Amino acid sequence: MTSGGAADASGAGPVLVTGGAGFIGANLAWRLAESGRDVIVYDALARAGVRRNLDWLRGRHGNRVRFVEADVRDAERVTEAVKGASAVFHFAAQVAVTTSLADPMDDFATNIAGTLNVLEAVRHHAPQAPVIFASTNKVYGDLTDLDFALEGDRYVPVDTDVRAHGISEARPLDFHTPYGVSKGAADQYVLDYARSYGLRSAVMRMSCIYGQRQMGTEDQGWVAHFLISALKGRPITLYGDGCQVRDILDVSDAVDAYLAAWARIDEVKGRAFNLGGGPDNAVSLRVLLDHIAEVTGRTVDVRHDDWRAGDQRYFVADTRAAEEALGLKRRVDWRDGVARLAEWLSAEHAAAPVEVAA
Repeated sequence: MTSGGAADASGAGPVLVTGGAGFIGANLAWRLAESGRDVIVYDALARAGVRRNLDWLRGRHGNRVRFVEADVRDAERVTEAVKGASAVFHFAAQVAVTTSLADPMDDFATNIAGTLNVLEAVRHHAPQAPVIFASTNKVYGDLTDLDFALEGDRYVPVDTDVRAHGISEARPLDFHTPYGVSKGAADQYVLDYARSYGLRSAVMRMSCIYGQRQMGTEDQGWVAHFLISALKGRPITLYGDGCQVRDILDVSDAVDAYLAAWARIDEVKGRAFNLGGGPDNAVSLRVLLDHIAEVTGRTVDVRHDDWRAGDQRYFVADTRAAEEALGLKRRVDWRDGVARLAEWLSAEHAAAPVEVAA
């Protein structure tokens, strides 16, 4: 996917990336530093694998990348990092549905209060800095009001428009699980700060992003988790029947979209966009596992368990609004992207053990 313009280079200050040592944040930080921008990577280093991402960034870009080890729940540290920033990309979050169910208070504090800390810091100390927020397709709930037909190894919508284009931003919000509620509330705060305070803020409601630097676990980053499990000969558990469909998007395309939103922030402020692979990159879990077996040359040991809370049998993003507003073009084909990720993970395994959460 290529954007219609380069990122806005106005403002001499660094670009702040919260969660900047995480999977998508690190890829965005690398792209910014590669283009000559100074970057503040703000991260608590709480997730497995992120320290390797930070070392990778520093090793390639040295002093252009400044690291702040801190939590977004710390309003004072957030404010210090925001001061002087030319733009803020907010990725720092509690990212797993399962974790939110186990500890909803921590989920609330990180995803809602942490996002408010970022918004308030920008409002008071860097009001011209664009804020691009990483939201999720979980804000639309489990889509159980839609009818789906099982065709072969995948669910497809009965509604012909949804089948052709996917789920659009016109879909009513319907928060399920503490994670869905916290990310949905943060999503709405970001949009309202554009309305109420004039912040140059926008929201990206992401589907399943995958790619290099993703050290996936069962709860988050499942494409990489499937690949890591296959490469290591570990069993993979499918929750449900494995016919659920997702539109997966290569991280390079996601970074293009975030940079395009920054470049066009005065045109898109106050808007939310669905960001995913779209119908062309929609794939069932079963088909993806077959492809993983092919590209890794390994037999995949698949086991089944009950459906998990809030799981969607189908989610494919209608990406037409983002394509039009952000000037987004062709996406990486999921087959090619997954094969590239398999190659990268194999190299990572050879270089050092992949750090995976227990």
